[in-house]
Amino acid sequence: MQPRDFSLYGAVDLGARQAAAQRRQQAAQSQSQPGGPAGSNGEFVIEVTEETFNTDVVERSRTTPVIMDLWAEWCGPCKQLSPVLERLAAEAGGQWILAKVDVDANPQLSAALQVQSIPMVVAVLGGQLVDGFLGAMPEAQVRQWIGQVLAVAEKMGMQLADGADDEDAADEEAPAGVPGAAAGSGAAAGRGAAPGGRGPRAAGGFAPGPGVPPMPPAYAEARAAMERGDLDGAAKAFEQELAVNPGDPVAKTGLAQVNLIRRVSSYDQAKARRDAAEHPGDVAAQARVADIDLASGRAEEAFNRLLGVVRRTSGEERDQARAHLVSLFDLLPPNDPQVKKARSTLSSLLF
Repeated sequence: MQPRDFSLYGAVDLGARQAAAQRRQQAAQSQSQPGGPAGSNGEFVIEVTEETFNTDVVERSRTTPVIMDLWAEWCGPCKQLSPVLERLAAEAGGQWILAKVDVDANPQLSAALQVQSIPMVVAVLGGQLVDGFLGAMPEAQVRQWIGQVLAVAEKMGMQLADGADDEDAADEEAPAGVPGAAAGSGAAAGRGAAPGGRGPRAAGGFAPGPGVPPMPPAYAEARAAMERGDLDGAAKAFEQELAVNPGDPVAKTGLAQVNLIRRVSSYDQAKARRDAAEHPGDVAAQARVADIDLASGRAEEAFNRLLGVVRRTSGEERDQARAHLVSLFDLLPPNDPQVKKARSTLSSLLF
């Protein structure tokens, strides 16, 4: 299973990646302790790493449905959705297991799962993917989706443990427009569901094996360079890939992210914020703070700052702000809800 798309996600915040590595180590230590809790809700919520994925997800899913929550510390919507999933897992009492995957701490696993935006939720039944959803859905819709997952599990012959009754939700029609509710839609559409959305199909990356398949060499080299703080090495890896494949959107995004880190590393952040506050009409000053915000995971703040400049200016200054804003859009997946919202706002301001 080669990644169809690839994003460094939290690589734009080196501090976040260091913290993710620490969380990963803590999770591994917690799981290695006999009788230790598997997660915040005991045995029903587990922290999964690349090393434990085959055992904790693939093998476990052959007897119990596993729902995977792919998240990161910097992701605001993840902090809204994860507590809902954890609470529902506890309520289910073992009917299904919640497997939490920190995408920053497990880059190869997130690449193999083709994660393009988070929060991302997918289910694994019998070692196979079924449709999931992206974004922080309301609890009622999450319950309904879980009910549908359990209904599929029963049809596959899985014996569910006694727990909360989700049959009513499984029997209801999903409301129109709910991500992941319609057959063939959601995060796993076209790769985790059978054609037409009629049940799961085998997913190559989920077959039992020695581990998660490696990402393409250029991406792996760039990520390794990022991990050791070698920005020049990461940029070189992406540039070499672009020399061979000029239209590679993955390498373009990766190089843009590395360049963002380079810019932010050159800023005096305290001074940049003072300059922006004192000179609201200075496009360069506002762009520097937008860079800092985006590099810290505050995409909405970064976008809103530049949208404000577009709103207040005209002519060349407005065009400079617009161009910088559009360049920041390219740093996130195109289906990111914050990008969609900001693009819509920009369009309304320009036309």
